[in-house]
Amino acid sequence: MTSPDPGVYISPAQTYQEVRDLAKAVGRIEVKLDSVLDETKDIRSDMHDHELRIRTLERARWPLPTLGVLAGVAGAATGAIALFVR
Repeated sequence: MTSPDPGVYISPAQTYQEVRDLAKAVGRIEVKLDSVLDETKDIRSDMHDHELRIRTLERARWPLPTLGVLAGVAGAATGAIALFVR
């Protein structure tokens, strides 16, 4: 008859050390996660700033085509008036 396999014995000191190492690793991960969250806040604020600047430029640009059309209509009207006045 063979004796049963006694298995693996892990002492309480080894278990405690593994738990401490795991806690340190989780702490490092939390620090990295906080820095990533700070960077995403910066990126979101930059993106919001860019969006505002683009919207401002779009609003400032819309009168240009309208002014071009008005100038064309005024030129055509002036030409028509000059043609009929002769």
